[in-house]
Amino acid sequence: MTEQYEVIVVGGGTAGLSAGLVLGRARRRTLVVDAGEPRNAPAAHLHGYLSRDGMAPDEFLAVGREEIARYGVELVRDRAVDAERDGPGFAVTLAGGRTVRGRALVVATGLKDELPRVPGLAERFGRDVLHCPYCHGWEVRDQPFGVLATGPLGVHQALMVSQWSKDVVFFPHQVAEAEFTDVDLRRLAAAGIDVVPGEVAGLEVTDDRLTGVRLADGTVHERSVLFAAPRPVPRGELLAKLGAELRETPFGAYPVIDERGLTTVPGLWAVGNAGGFAEQLINAASRGYRAGAAINGELLFADIDAAAGV
Repeated sequence: MTEQYEVIVVGGGTAGLSAGLVLGRARRRTLVVDAGEPRNAPAAHLHGYLSRDGMAPDEFLAVGREEIARYGVELVRDRAVDAERDGPGFAVTLAGGRTVRGRALVVATGLKDELPRVPGLAERFGRDVLHCPYCHGWEVRDQPFGVLATGPLGVHQALMVSQWSKDVVFFPHQVAEAEFTDVDLRRLAAAGIDVVPGEVAGLEVTDDRLTGVRLADGTVHERSVLFAAPRPVPRGELLAKLGAELRETPFGAYPVIDERGLTTVPGLWAVGNAGGFAEQLINAASRGYRAGAAINGELLFADIDAAAGV
């Protein structure tokens, strides 16, 4: 069974819902396909979003779903497993067996985080194992921080979190000393950050709270917060399959897009973390809004030009 929409949005997170909201208000028949895997699910609260600071992520998404429903936008809990060109538009196959067609396709599938393989770390991610000081720094301010290096950029993370605590220990972990420059080491010293060499073997937890970082040699360094940068893995399979040009970055391959979110494939759009690594929640909402407005304009003028014969 094939169903026709004007716009299909794959991804029901902040960016996808924002695009759906704008398109619904523009009276476009829109479908949002939501696999139910938001990146911020491990976090108890979201922060830095004006008027929504401190809100639970699942509550935020629930409000968004209610809002798009007011404007006739359909949301289906399913997964897009395939997509192909269908004339000037797209045909999208869902895991549940439906095939849906749209004149425009918005990919808002985001990315997933691959955490360092340290025993116990994944279980505490989003609680006292964190990655973003802007998201969580205020809530853990002035506590003893640890920073687990996952690459040379670990120095940058350690320096950043020093804005929220003056008690910071940097664990190079499995990153060789040669990967850090003399400038890196001088900056760490200037910021008062201690560098503790040696591989991190695990975490110490007492009463369901992080209390220390344990090295392979058995020594334990008391810490109540550990920052660790996950490896971002873009969920760009649909974009690649449809032939969108990708660009390699230190954080993975992302589509080449213009300022509105349009890829190099006509009618194919990428918003939120599907379009770039650094799109935090409020930026993702903005990107979805911008793409939704641009898509409506393109469809409107395409229809007017077709009727006018121009």
